[in-house]
Amino acid sequence: MSELLTQLNETVAYIKSRVQVQAKTGIVLGSGLGNLAEVIKAEESIAYTDIPHFPVSTVKGHGGKLIFGELGGVKVVVMSGRFHFYEGYSAQQVVYPVRVMKMLGVENLLLSNAAGAVNPAYKVGDLMILKDHISFFTTNPLLGRNEEALGTRFPDMSEPYSLALIAKAKAIASSKNIHVHEGVYTAVTGPTFETHAEYRLIKTVGSDVVGMSTVQETIAAVHCGLKVFAVSVVTDLGIREDNNVITHEEVLQAAKEAEPKLTTLFTELVKQL
Repeated sequence: MSELLTQLNETVAYIKSRVQVQAKTGIVLGSGLGNLAEVIKAEESIAYTDIPHFPVSTVKGHGGKLIFGELGGVKVVVMSGRFHFYEGYSAQQVVYPVRVMKMLGVENLLLSNAAGAVNPAYKVGDLMILKDHISFFTTNPLLGRNEEALGTRFPDMSEPYSLALIAKAKAIASSKNIHVHEGVYTAVTGPTFETHAEYRLIKTVGSDVVGMSTVQETIAAVHCGLKVFAVSVVTDLGIREDNNVITHEEVLQAAKEAEPKLTTLFTELVKQL
């Protein structure tokens, strides 16, 4: 057995010693979006620092615990705080929790993130459902030896985000009068925000928003057979070149203001899974 599989088995065994896992849906909360965790009827919360082989969040606006409980009456497992390549973790460490969720029995993965808009039609506070992504600017987590126990060597990425889940979410948004876009997310390594030239490049290649997360998690999730749904909260307008200075504090504030819409969308979607 490989070292990775040994570690995964040890992590899963520890979690199962703490909680009876029944969740079929996993949720990852992005920058400034941790308050969704307060809506969950928690049965057990485990600090990342207590979980064997788990990384630890180091970014402001990210929690640091794995929550097991109910959202909208449905069992879920929630990552309050994620890990990023720019924190110094390898791509494999970034996606480690996704693989743990799979081994815990999760079938659907809901991802959220804060992102900068390059589509001029987007406004701060808007939600964008990811229909596709561009991953060329960040490291693929599947590099290296393939773990056949997790998935195939060459996973198909023609539908990284489940069309069925997207359709459900769009219907929910319409019924709740929540305006949503549907677009393409480009992942970069960070931690620097993009230059004006980089924003123009990202827009030119067909992206609507840009961020520093999500794509590596999606790749690992698709690799191991999870259905993925993801939403970006637009927290800044990168395409503007007039007085466009972006701070992390502004990103967190914009995410906080948009969070009620995301909470409604995720809660109603979980009910249908």
